[in-house]
Amino acid sequence: MANLITMLRLVLLFLFVVWVYQAPAQWQLANLAVLALIFVLDSVDGFVARWRGETSVFGAVFDIAADRVVENILWLVLVDLGQVPVWVAIVFLTRSFLVDSLRSQEPGVAPFDIMRSGLGRFLVKSSFMRFSYAFVKFLAFAWLFMLTPVANTYPEIWQSHHGWLLAMANGLIYTAVALCLARGLPVLIESLLVHLHLQKSSSSHGTGVG
Repeated sequence: MANLITMLRLVLLFLFVVWVYQAPAQWQLANLAVLALIFVLDSVDGFVARWRGETSVFGAVFDIAADRVVENILWLVLVDLGQVPVWVAIVFLTRSFLVDSLRSQEPGVAPFDIMRSGLGRFLVKSSFMRFSYAFVKFLAFAWLFMLTPVANTYPEIWQSHHGWLLAMANGLIYTAVALCLARGLPVLIESLLVHLHLQKSSSSHGTGVG
């Protein structure tokens, strides 16, 4: 059931994207409800998995993969619409490929369980940081996807308030990028440290006197 909810998130994502490109501007504000549902279901699938005893490494990996698909597609769409600079999408895509590839080096271990340091576990695994990151991304996406419909549907409001609306958008973008890096760098650093430690141990064993 939890995995079906995760799949539903992806279906809703593609419907959302079609609506962004095809629906009249005045209807696109209603599309924000679909965006909210996509993010709410991210918490629901985990709750259902625990409630039904369906937690598994596959479910955790599938959930994270869906998260990556959601955020990366939304950033790419915003780049295509001219709402964010391309470097933002590059940061998120790079972080996704690097972090998820490094996590895959420890098969059988849940993705968030690979962190060893206390700071790493707090930044990457803690409920507080995971919720904060998801909430900031939702606010950023909702705000950015709202700008064009508001500008086209309510031009008077846009002319009067576009300055602070755009400033808020930039603030949310930079906050999302900062959290992205704060949660991605610990995985990269700890993985490199573990790799160097294993290399050192292997070299010392290889040169030891039997």
